[in-house]
Amino acid sequence: MAGATELRVVGAGDPEYLPLALRGYNKRFVARPERIYVPASAEQVRDAVGRAVAAGSRLAVRSGGHCFEDFVDSAQTRSIIDLGRMNEVRWDETHRAFSVDAGAELGSVYEVLNRSWGVTIPAGICLGVGTGGHMSGGGYGPLSRRLGLVADFLYGVEVVTVGADGAARVVLATKDGPDADLWWAHTGGGGGNFGVVTRYLLRAPLSDGADPVTALPKSPGAMLNSRVVLPLMSEAAFVRLLGNYLSFFERNNAPGNRFAGLYAPLSFRTVGTGFAQLLVLLDADSPDARAQFDEFLGAVLDGVDAIPVVQPVAQLSYSDTVRQVYYPKGLSTPRVKVKAAYLQRAYSEDQLRVFYRYLTDLAVLGETEVEFLPFGGAVNAVASDATAIPARNAFAQMLIHAAWRLPEGDEQHLRWARELFREVYQATGGVPVPNADNGGSYVNYPDPDLADPRWNTSGVPWHRFYYGDNYPKLLRIKQTWDPRGVFQHALSIGRPDW
Repeated sequence: MAGATELRVVGAGDPEYLPLALRGYNKRFVARPERIYVPASAEQVRDAVGRAVAAGSRLAVRSGGHCFEDFVDSAQTRSIIDLGRMNEVRWDETHRAFSVDAGAELGSVYEVLNRSWGVTIPAGICLGVGTGGHMSGGGYGPLSRRLGLVADFLYGVEVVTVGADGAARVVLATKDGPDADLWWAHTGGGGGNFGVVTRYLLRAPLSDGADPVTALPKSPGAMLNSRVVLPLMSEAAFVRLLGNYLSFFERNNAPGNRFAGLYAPLSFRTVGTGFAQLLVLLDADSPDARAQFDEFLGAVLDGVDAIPVVQPVAQLSYSDTVRQVYYPKGLSTPRVKVKAAYLQRAYSEDQLRVFYRYLTDLAVLGETEVEFLPFGGAVNAVASDATAIPARNAFAQMLIHAAWRLPEGDEQHLRWARELFREVYQATGGVPVPNADNGGSYVNYPDPDLADPRWNTSGVPWHRFYYGDNYPKLLRIKQTWDPRGVFQHALSIGRPDW
């Protein structure tokens, strides 16, 4: 085994090989790389990239392992660079920003930032997600409606790139430095496109970084939380509930709105009776937080002919909320297909009935769900071209998360997810074409079907759903920083439209 200062290289005969090769979230895809590099520093990442390029070995990068598609776990992947050992969170005095390694999981990032400095970032609710792909895709979570996206707090990024000469180099690109184009590309341009991110530098847009205590947003003092479960629902109750929910967030979408501190994902499981669960998280620092909770719940349940089970409202410190209410790292991962869309206007009743019909299909049970996630607020205070992520007008996201355990269920669940999505968006070619109603999709919920004319009959190319008018700039940056096309995957920047 390599020493502590040497690059660790794991081959197929090594005891560590299978745990590392099987670390991906989606068990539909499992790579069989010739070697897995496990670096502990940016220089070791540079060494690993250099070796892979010299050998002509197709490489991919793993951070937390939560990519929903085969961007890492592809049959073409011959080398994986696993960043699991690179997980430090610290204050970088030189750049006056917080330095977060690309292998750090969100749970540890929250814990270190809050415990040591009393600050936080508006990142995701799943604690086991790695920062590597999450932040480069934009990053959002329970505090985003009040604070914005993680991308809005990205001051710099350290990346291992490969030049036209085939040499790997470590580049630190900052917002106000000479390589600002490479920084901008990582504010929503997606992982695995431009190089290997080794760490991020985080700082609030208006901060000069003079004091770490004010360099990022102050953590909430406390948060309210509750869960609401509706175990049995008719079609009428479903349409009313989801219609109320979407209407509420459509009305309360402006930056700085009264409910900006509210995050309440609503999910429906395919159990044949429309099982619904609403998680409510609310910044308790607001003096009328409890009144906000009651008003929100009243608006969502208004006229719903179903009996809700409402968990008593609890108030916890921010750190306890993260530990006890945010989603823990899963011990077992399923086979998955996801499809997603931003909403700029609420769905019609006909579209809501489509969701109900598919969710009550008794042929698809278990872990499959459709989730609706609040968006907007402070996210929409930023111009669509200020970062690489253009979705600055949406009020919610819809996520289809089909999940199952055995390969025998692949065809059935894939068909279910694809046909549901196509029917909801039948008026625009089976996909959420960006327009007054739809805001495209989120690159961290990747869906190669958008680049497949069998499922996308709109004539709109895949990249418009993720990048909108920002794509030409991203393509130029890709050609500048990855001229040899070393970093490729099923939806990588520069791939064909179809």
